[in-house]
Amino acid sequence: MHPFTVLFLIAFSFISVSALAPPYKYKTLVAPIVKDPKTSLYSITLNSRENYVIDINAPLSWRLCPPGYPPYPVSCYAPQCIQARSFLSSMCPPADNVWMKYGQCQCVVTPVNPVAKSCVPERLTYGNFNLSWTNGKNPTGVAKLNKIYYSCASKALFKSLPQGASGLAALSRAPLAFSSQLTPSNLGVAKKFAICLPSTNKAPGVTFFGDGPYNFEHYIPAQLDASKILSYTPLVKKSNSAEYYIGVKGISINEKASKFSPNAFAFDSNGNGGVKLSTLVPYTVLRSDIYKTLLNDFSKATKNIPRAKTVSPFGLCMKASALGWSRVGLMAPTIEFELGNGAKWYMIGAHSMKVVGNDVACLAFVDGGKTAKEAVVIGSYQLEDNLLQFDLAASRLGFGSLTARRSSCTYFNFTSTV
Repeated sequence: MHPFTVLFLIAFSFISVSALAPPYKYKTLVAPIVKDPKTSLYSITLNSRENYVIDINAPLSWRLCPPGYPPYPVSCYAPQCIQARSFLSSMCPPADNVWMKYGQCQCVVTPVNPVAKSCVPERLTYGNFNLSWTNGKNPTGVAKLNKIYYSCASKALFKSLPQGASGLAALSRAPLAFSSQLTPSNLGVAKKFAICLPSTNKAPGVTFFGDGPYNFEHYIPAQLDASKILSYTPLVKKSNSAEYYIGVKGISINEKASKFSPNAFAFDSNGNGGVKLSTLVPYTVLRSDIYKTLLNDFSKATKNIPRAKTVSPFGLCMKASALGWSRVGLMAPTIEFELGNGAKWYMIGAHSMKVVGNDVACLAFVDGGKTAKEAVVIGSYQLEDNLLQFDLAASRLGFGSLTARRSSCTYFNFTSTV
């Protein structure tokens, strides 16, 4: 390839994301999140009607491309190719870059379907995406973001995803995840995003790219700015990973600390352990030693509640009406995760108990086995109706329960003010 051509491709690859719509005074973008009733997976809606399954730990988004060549192939020499290829999946066959006629080299990456555990080598490309500006209360206008990088994907990669899915939206720390590309500094958007997963498929939750306010309908006052209720804890970086981990010291039930082995939640010398967040795992998974302690202590705290036959995959079920109900859900003991910086993540009954029907509620935590890769994976059921703000610039997680304040992730008003 001619040296001038190489320089041109490199220079072209540095063109920043820009808004094609007229500038707005607001510096936050917003998009709906829908829950699929069959798979219980969550998708962000982009380009008005395209639904992309959310994976907060994936390094690269992907979508269906026409057969043959990608719309805009990315050169092997582009910085984005180097960034994308630093996260090649080990479950995929070797992914060598493709050399075309006349010396042109196209970037090959490894998009992963994390549900079906499948992977295929595909080419890196880019395109345009539309979503909305917001004042924190409503959508206020359309933003068109161009040159957003993603991987092509074949139809074979869509197995086990919701029907009609357009692809996968990566929201990890990785430089080419949507979480990084949809917070462009040249538009004044803060390097942070927030997700609020809905607990129902009847109405959408919401994603914000940028800073608050994040307003939800509420009883008193009429609007709840959820950015004001957040507690914060540092995001823990794991070597060679773009996934989200937080530090956990221990777990308590109704403020009574459970007893775990020293460093039960820490990484070991092989990099296993730690506490990870996931939007794909349906219920929080704990390594067996942690799970058994939690189950035993929660059982003691509810010893006066009549038991019910266990329902898979849970290990403890009881009579829901005997627990009783409040305005914010079942009156179960509160589970408290004591975080690395001293903050506490409180999981009330609405977040810890799953009603499975016939007046039965089960502790919504699952045994991950003795050799689980992570000590704990906090699953989507525990994340629903919580606002989670991932501050990528400050490397911290903000978290706050909307349920505890008698609100919901479905209470954002998507009625446009335009």
